[in-house]
Amino acid sequence: MAVVFTKSAPITNRDATPPSLTNSRVQGSDITESIGLVPVANGDSIASVLRLAEVPSNARVCDLHIKCGAITSAAADIGVYRNTRDGGAVVSVAFFASAQSIATALAVWTDVLQESGTNTLAFQQMPLWQALGFTADPNTTFDIAATLTAAATAGADLVLRVRYAD
Repeated sequence: MAVVFTKSAPITNRDATPPSLTNSRVQGSDITESIGLVPVANGDSIASVLRLAEVPSNARVCDLHIKCGAITSAAADIGVYRNTRDGGAVVSVAFFASAQSIATALAVWTDVLQESGTNTLAFQQMPLWQALGFTADPNTTFDIAATLTAAATAGADLVLRVRYAD
């Protein structure tokens, strides 16, 4: 075992001679919040897409939380879609969460940022477009959406809050 002294990229940039700039999404950024609520109805079936929030493609997503009433039997993937003006196609259906249960009430914010394992630690400093595997920023917005993986047998509201740096 060895004692090491390791620096993150922002600290390395600060300590460089001359100092290098660090992307403001990583160091010294303001955080923006987008929140959306959708009613889920009894009978909403598997593959229903519930678009909840909009995030710029160049944003770094910091937090992603959900709350809901008891949407009996239901579960949802939480992922990323192109916005509806941009065709609305799925980019990564379960980028954040995979088959997240919403069957019982989530009375407190539930963190789903890395639940699926797809949004790995390596992606945490990247803008969303890069974490999603795009080769360049499409200069658009993405919709964060819940896609039902189990049908709802009772209705309730689903709320998603995303915080991001852009």
